[in-house]
Amino acid sequence: MDINPEDKRKVESVLFTTGKLMAMEEIGTPLSVTDLDYLRALLESLKIDYSSRESALCIQQVEDKYRLNIRKEYGYLANKLLGSTELEGPAIKTLAVIAMKNPALQSDIIKTRGNKAYDHIMILKEQNLITAEKHGRTNLLTLTPHFYDYFDTAAADVKKKFEAMQQQIAEKKITPEQTQEHHEEQATPASEVQA
Repeated sequence: MDINPEDKRKVESVLFTTGKLMAMEEIGTPLSVTDLDYLRALLESLKIDYSSRESALCIQQVEDKYRLNIRKEYGYLANKLLGSTELEGPAIKTLAVIAMKNPALQSDIIKTRGNKAYDHIMILKEQNLITAEKHGRTNLLTLTPHFYDYFDTAAADVKKKFEAMQQQIAEKKITPEQTQEHHEEQATPASEVQA
């Protein structure tokens, strides 16, 4: 079967971008490729490429799903770098509220997110994603430069996205839950490093 090198690069970029196990149909969708035999050939060709160049990366196959991954012998490096930086859903949601208000009063965050937010704030501070500075009887929570590096974004971009969401809420009279559902549908998954 003839393989178009450009198609192979596109498959590689999809796998790199998502960083998760994907079925062939999921890989083919953004590429508008529906021929599963052709996709399988592209993936096999990529596997050979990665193994022949002795890369620290490989195409991992688990049953009928694929992902771009770090070879097991180098996984310890990724774990050492990442440590425990992966955040659980509730902590991410608390971080999103802080990012939307940036800077935010801790007391407002607790009112919005509940008492569990104290734990989330502690985790976010440990991860160096926010700082807390005494502000009267509460703390002023502010995003750190590490936050922008971690999420590969700029302060102005974050502000624009939240302003656009708030404007959409005001114009369409939609609830915050609908906004969250819309955002989750539109979100592009971040790469995850799996060892």
